[in-house]
Amino acid sequence: MSAVETGVVAFATPPFAALADWGTSNLRIWLVDEKGTVLDEAQSGDGMAVCSRDNRFATVLESHLDSLAAPKSLPVIVAGMAGARGGWREAPYAETPSAVDRLYEQAVSPDHARPVHILPGLCQKTTGPFDVMRGEETQIAGVVAGGLATGIICMPGTHCKWVDLEDGKVQRFRTAMTGELFDLIAKQSILRLSIPADEKAETHIAAFEAAVTEAFLPGFSLATGLFSIRAATLLSSPAPHEAASRLSGLLIGAELAGMRNFFEGGKTVHIVASPALAGLYLRALTQVGAKAEPLDGSALVRTGLFAAAKALI
Repeated sequence: MSAVETGVVAFATPPFAALADWGTSNLRIWLVDEKGTVLDEAQSGDGMAVCSRDNRFATVLESHLDSLAAPKSLPVIVAGMAGARGGWREAPYAETPSAVDRLYEQAVSPDHARPVHILPGLCQKTTGPFDVMRGEETQIAGVVAGGLATGIICMPGTHCKWVDLEDGKVQRFRTAMTGELFDLIAKQSILRLSIPADEKAETHIAAFEAAVTEAFLPGFSLATGLFSIRAATLLSSPAPHEAASRLSGLLIGAELAGMRNFFEGGKTVHIVASPALAGLYLRALTQVGAKAEPLDGSALVRTGLFAAAKALI
């Protein structure tokens, strides 16, 4: 076997690039060959929130690459919060409408010994209300690289992104703070008394579906719907997970009601999320009569980064 020696590791094929997904809380790095095959990978909690305190981005990156025995000259393609204001070096937002497979053209490089290319995020100024994303656009680039150039993309998470994609361009998008609201309400509002902190993430299906339907009705009030969760705990004996599932259903249902202009008219919603979260959104969208299908989101950010690497290296 012809191997390339790097430190204590012998790679059967030479690494082509390092791909880095640098989020607020976490950092993921993959070494890939010229076909995009993963040769090695690392993950840690060294997100922007940690690195920005004393500008440790370069030190953290090199520490991880050393642990992977990456060659000192190996180029790195970075997506996410390392390019945010307050990150390693700001990569200014590209404005919609924007082709996600051309975002590499606006990449920036920090002052560093090895070649590092930080990809920009996307912003919305003229095609709808002010909005921004940083990191998700690389997943969308992965969707396009996988063959889906036109469609509605839903990306649930702490901040759920709804994207109108046409011919590989993001035409418009909206962000819903659904995941963050769930966490805040469940842990810091009066509903913390109804939702045990150690409750496992299981779903009471009937409660979830009923809440989604309720939230999608005309005239629904989220503020009053939320308090009904606490009242039910005081006046009845809810089943395990019922309160948390009702909270989830009300929030997701309210999100869908606000985003219905993305999927009305029979458009299929392509869901990019972890299997558990994708399953909830699939159930909710089906509940309100929309068409939806999940995409395998586990490798999309890597696919988008690799597409940029092939263009930049």
